[in-house]
Amino acid sequence: MAKRPTAPPHAPEQAAAPKPRKSGRPTSAKPPRPRAAKPKVAPEQSAPAAQPAAAPESPAAPETAFPLPGADQRQMLEALSMNLAKAAMTAQAAIAEAALSQADRPAALSPDPFNVGPAMTQVMTGLASRPDRLFAAQADLFNRYMDLWASTTRRAAGEDVPAVPSKDKRFKDPAWSENPMFDVMRQSYLVTADWMNGLVSSVEDVDPLIKRRAEFFTKLLTDAFSPSNFLASNPVALKALAESNGESLVKGMQNFAADMERGAGKLKISQADYGKFVVGENVATAPGQVVWRDELFELIQFDPATDKQRAIPLLIFPPWINKFYILDLQPGNSMIRWLSAQGFTVFVCSWVNPDVDKAGYGFDDYLEKGIYRAIAKALEQSKSEHINTVGYCIGGTLMGAALAHMAANNDKRVTANTFFAAQHDFAEAGDLLLFTDEHWLNEIEQQMDAAGGVLPGAAMAETFNALRANDLIWSFFVSNYLMGKDPPAFDLLFWNADQTRMPKALHMDYLRSMYGRNALTKGEFEIGGIRVDLSKVTIPLYFQASREDHIAPMNSVYRSARAFTGADVTLTLAGSGHIAGVVNPPSANKYQHWINPGLPATLGEWQAKAEEHPGSWWNHWADWLHARSGDWVPARDPKKGPLPALEPAPGSYVKVKS
Repeated sequence: MAKRPTAPPHAPEQAAAPKPRKSGRPTSAKPPRPRAAKPKVAPEQSAPAAQPAAAPESPAAPETAFPLPGADQRQMLEALSMNLAKAAMTAQAAIAEAALSQADRPAALSPDPFNVGPAMTQVMTGLASRPDRLFAAQADLFNRYMDLWASTTRRAAGEDVPAVPSKDKRFKDPAWSENPMFDVMRQSYLVTADWMNGLVSSVEDVDPLIKRRAEFFTKLLTDAFSPSNFLASNPVALKALAESNGESLVKGMQNFAADMERGAGKLKISQADYGKFVVGENVATAPGQVVWRDELFELIQFDPATDKQRAIPLLIFPPWINKFYILDLQPGNSMIRWLSAQGFTVFVCSWVNPDVDKAGYGFDDYLEKGIYRAIAKALEQSKSEHINTVGYCIGGTLMGAALAHMAANNDKRVTANTFFAAQHDFAEAGDLLLFTDEHWLNEIEQQMDAAGGVLPGAAMAETFNALRANDLIWSFFVSNYLMGKDPPAFDLLFWNADQTRMPKALHMDYLRSMYGRNALTKGEFEIGGIRVDLSKVTIPLYFQASREDHIAPMNSVYRSARAFTGADVTLTLAGSGHIAGVVNPPSANKYQHWINPGLPATLGEWQAKAEEHPGSWWNHWADWLHARSGDWVPARDPKKGPLPALEPAPGSYVKVKS
């Protein structure tokens, strides 16, 4: 092998000066070639030659303009490369395993289960029929982009152009506005998404429900294509990738693989660290006893927190599509503990998580074997002749029908009732109406038949998540997978994921009768052999609605309150949404609530004269409830009642997983 020539030892001056390049050769900088080590010279001979010997290492030399990375940099690049490869292999393995697990499953029942295609066709036809409006919309989009590019150009030229602020939580990190490239990307997306959604909303001469379906799914689409949802266009995720040498992406793909495995080949995004919570240990810990159990529910009586209690007990019916412990997450936000501390005897109906053996259970079963039996057992246990009740969400819908049924039979056991976020008039029931047209109902029915006659809990969870996709889907997609973060240890999200199944007969009747025909308010709903009439209910009613509720919208709850024309109705509007609007203890000092003793024709009129109060509405409700709960009696110990104590709260049914 030929040896590389070295500079003559007797001519250091020539070695120090770089040789001139020959004409016609490339002049781009090249990495410096390693030099041969200089032989050591005796001290008396080295003095005149020592200075020029260091010249080749000068940073000004062309060969050293782009030095090779140092050892630390090489190690970082190697780690990054290895982690990117590991992340890719993890994702590929998870996808391959999911494909294999889904291979022998039947194909989707319909390529368009939500019937979006016909809705979008009608919207596009409506837009095409008004070319002037379409041209105006295109001109508006062009003008928006011209403004964006003008400000971008000024900023690129060095002009101090303040970044356009965004209230969108997806772009709250300063990197979205500080970096010009990502700022343009963010603003371009927001301009386009706003324009698309506005264009669909502007169409006329289309059925309102069809138009709403097109609006809803257009927003789902634009939300999905947000640059924040992609690694290459998310500066926060890229920063985490660089700072961790790719470890964040490895962890993210491990989270992705775990969620694919948890969903049995279907992506089931984790919203909380489910291993941090155990029902009965650190959630649902209010002390009490199960005093009755049958095939449909467990009746739980909670321990007293005062020496005396009100004579008339309180029985809570939560929704059967969720578990009751939303009212008992932690001691600090437990409504059940708070009610006990106010001096009420608290009972809760803990519904069974139904399996295929209850596929045929319908409203009549949940009325007779649920509402009526729970009332009878709570009265027996408390030795009381009367009881007050609470119906939460869909449990409130059932309770409203039950009250009308009791009124028809002159049953006066319930003396007052409270509704939390409950609907009876479904004319303005919000985006859930989009999931209840006959096309989708047939799809749901086939899905339940395939599952043996029950709707899997995950199916309803997916529907609710879609109503708030940015908060309940994409935020976790970014955090868990792109950023590689562990899901938060959040009790409410743990509860939200702890879904229950639903019997086919009950669920289909609910969707078709309530959402489809609005039968309860129209007086066309039959339960327990009677066509019930809400106007016949005469007991005092307390309605709670939440201003930002996306499941039971405040206007829908307001219409429901007005449907009970024969009752003395008190309505309170709380801040926040479907859960936080209800579960808001006074000690938290959060949100606000509005009170108006009247019940005018519209919610807008009610709000115009409503008085705003800071904090929770619980104290206002407790005052209303105390006035309708009788005298004080010695506190009731659930272990000493007529019914035997079967096991400590929260019982067994609430622990059954779907």
